[in-house]
Amino acid sequence: MNLALYGIGPEDDRKWLMVDCGVSFAGPELPGVDLILPDIRFVEEERANLVGILITHAHEDHYGALYDLWPRLEVPVYMTPFAAALHAAKREMEPGAPRIPTTVLQQGERRSIGPFDIELIAVSHSLPEPNAVLFRTPKGNVLHTGDWKIDLAPQVGQPIDMDRLAAIGREGVDVMICDSTNAVREGRSPSEADVAAGMEEVIRNAKKRVAVTIFASNVARIRSVARAAEKTDREVVILGRAIRRVVDVAGELGMLDGLPPFRDEEAYGYLPPDKVVALVTGSQGEPRAALAKIAFDDHRSVALSAGDTVVFSSRTIPGNEKAVGAIQNALVTHGVKIVTDRDAMIHTSGHPRRDELAELYKLISPKVAIPVHGEPVHLAAHAELARSVGVPKVVMAKNGALVRLLPGPAEVVDHAPHGILVKDGSLIREPEVSGVIERRKVSFAGAVAITVVLDGRGELVGDFAVSLFGLPTTDDRGEAFRDAVGGVVEGTVESIPRQRRRDDELVAEAIRRAVRSAVNERWGKKPLCDVTVLRV
Repeated sequence: MNLALYGIGPEDDRKWLMVDCGVSFAGPELPGVDLILPDIRFVEEERANLVGILITHAHEDHYGALYDLWPRLEVPVYMTPFAAALHAAKREMEPGAPRIPTTVLQQGERRSIGPFDIELIAVSHSLPEPNAVLFRTPKGNVLHTGDWKIDLAPQVGQPIDMDRLAAIGREGVDVMICDSTNAVREGRSPSEADVAAGMEEVIRNAKKRVAVTIFASNVARIRSVARAAEKTDREVVILGRAIRRVVDVAGELGMLDGLPPFRDEEAYGYLPPDKVVALVTGSQGEPRAALAKIAFDDHRSVALSAGDTVVFSSRTIPGNEKAVGAIQNALVTHGVKIVTDRDAMIHTSGHPRRDELAELYKLISPKVAIPVHGEPVHLAAHAELARSVGVPKVVMAKNGALVRLLPGPAEVVDHAPHGILVKDGSLIREPEVSGVIERRKVSFAGAVAITVVLDGRGELVGDFAVSLFGLPTTDDRGEAFRDAVGGVVEGTVESIPRQRRRDDELVAEAIRRAVRSAVNERWGKKPLCDVTVLRV
């Protein structure tokens, strides 16, 4: 989930430029949450000094929060043609999404955004038009790499512009803020050209239907699948709105020129099994995506059967392993063959491994390295590598760190408020007030709701109500939990001195504590407990 903020000028007259505005995806620790967004309270406080938002590329972890967070800022947004077109197409799928004023920049373009003199440098990644950003200032130059790898045959769009990067290195770079995702992996990430060859081999050897699931934005992978299908006398059928949207956008921009037409879902049923390749959404186990529906026999018009092949041409994002595994198990149960990157060259990362990082450092020769975009283990490995290739200084900065880049020694000088927001249905809230913390507790230990009615003397009136949610039916002695809780409620009320029973809050708290303790004694878990006291 990427959001960087660059500032220029003295503290009392500083302007800011945001670079990227991404989302992350919730795991089981945030039940019911749809998306995780960055908490931008610091940016909102500086809104009058924010000159714009620059998007390096159109991956969700770099631009997916725009629709939800832009209305809090309302500043110009800058991105390249593919990102802008995908952004516009995505808006049509989201009712009520704001109309965001967008300025289209070209790769290689140099321009001013407020006081920021920026240049976009073409790099390679797993989608079209990824960019590094060079900031030129009177005090020195700063290179923000964005997501990148060294791929001279990316299949779609420009390859990484090594000549321009070398020229920038000769011009002089004081600080490089650089991608750390693959800093623990030796060697180099394979090229998309290698994946294209591997994909053709897998499809050629398949006897029946082939389904390939990918990240929808990977236009090079879409092109490789289409070219492999053409060479093996098959047709490509699109299954899933996200891939259809990307195919339409990429087609309008000429990125799929020279390929046979893609077929819609309706063609799947009448094409012979050995004449079809389906491009399918759902590589991360998303339950509403096409692949999950097919795997669990829930798709309205598409099915896979014994002897068919499903190619997982993607990396499973950490946290999604269980969902992806469930889909793969369901497919195997149907006799479907599974092919992953462990079996064939059908996927490559969009991020640099250690040899690529070392090559870029030698090309740029920065005076300072700041590892970003990774977990602590990746950042540490990146820092070690930077030092090993001769970078004089490495600054390790955590989320919220305010780092002085220039002039003087680069170092952390302050910390800004930071954190996450959660998108839960139509609401965006801090986790503490979203209800998700209580939801997580309920998922672990259930809940008990109790309503008691007392008269003016503090005596119980009639039956009290007990509702259990997520608790076992009986304890290990066979006693019903509902009966046990009822007995505790009655005993607790009777144990409170009559005069003190006039305090509804005291009565409710005494019942809550007693019920949680009793359930814990019988079960080993303390449920959430809500007690309502009524008076007659």
